[in-house]
Formats: sequence, C-alpha cells, structure tokens
Amino acid sequence: MIQSKADLIEYMKMDRYALGKTRKHPLPIGDEIWRFEIYLRKHEYYLNTKKSKLLLYYYTIRHHLLGIRLGFSVPCNVFGGGLRINHHGYLVVNGKAKIGNFCDIHQGVNIGESTDSLAPHMGDDVWIGPGAKIFGGITLGSDLMIGANAVVNKSFYENGITLAGVPAKKISQKGNYHKRCQRYNEMSK
Repeated sequence: MIQSKADLIEYMKMDRYALGKTRKHPLPIGDEIWRFEIYLRKHEYYLNTKKSKLLLYYYTIRHHLLGIRLGFSVPCNVFGGGLRINHHGYLVVNGKAKIGNFCDIHQGVNIGESTDSLAPHMGDDVWIGPGAKIFGGITLGSDLMIGANAVVNKSFYENGITLAGVPAKKISQKGNYHKRCQRYNEMSK
C-alpha cells in the first residue's frame, strides 16, 4: 500500500518495469494502460496520505474515466507494485482483494468476492490468463500461473504451480516463468 511519496515513486517505477517501458512518461497515444496505472497509483497516494483533497478529486476522476474507456474496474489498494495489464477490455477486480507485487493480468479476468463477502488474496509474481475467474475468500501462493478461462474458487497455498480448468486444479509444478519480482530486485541492487 502506498503510504508516502517514496512508496509512490517505487510503485510507479515497478509498474513501468513490468510494462516494459523505457521512457519516463507515456505517449499521448498508445500508452493508455500505462497512463491508467499512473492515475491508479496517484489516486492511491492521495487517498492514503490525504495530502490534497483537490488532487485526490482530480486523480479519482481521471482514474475512473480512463478505466471506463479501457473497460477496467480496478479499485485502489488492491495490487502491489509491478502491475502489468496486458490489453484493453473487460477487467473487474473487487476492492477487498489483495494481490502482491508483479501481477501480470489479461483481459476478461474477474477477481471477485463470494456470497460471504470475502475476496481472494494472492502472493507475488502471479500470471493470470485471459478469462480467468477467481473468487471467494481464498488464498493463493506466489509464483503462480492461472490458465485461460480457469475458475479458481478454492485455496492453493503451494508456490510455483500452474492452475487450470473448471474448477481449477494444479496441473503443473511449473510456476510463473516471468519471475519479474526476482529480476526487479536483482536489478535494483
């Protein structure tokens, strides 16, 4: 969670790294997802620190409107640093969910709460394939791959595995081969 200006800078640096951007600022056309993530992070910063009501209002509106345009419903304080949204289009995330650093997420994903109002918690380095549905008060480990159109409704505490199917089950001992979290930490030293 972003609690200071240093946290904001680090989260935005991690997001830029995850998106593979080498420029310092997004282009006016073609970098809409990166711009959305910047608005998300600044919205989180001003929401959590309460530094400026005016800037909180500004980034709340920018985050919301660009989210509508791109088809994203991604609330504040859900994702750790290094968020990578791959494509425009339907993406719904519940505000009660908690997802660690370096989540790589595709279109058509729904991360939601169950009837008992509990939402998923996931570790770091999670790759979520197109169309995956993850819901309920479940816990998922780190270094995971969740296959396309998988329906994950039970906890998997093991790290470094691949989940797929309806309902999801462990199909492989191979986890997220990207391991962006590890590479970013090595690069930052």
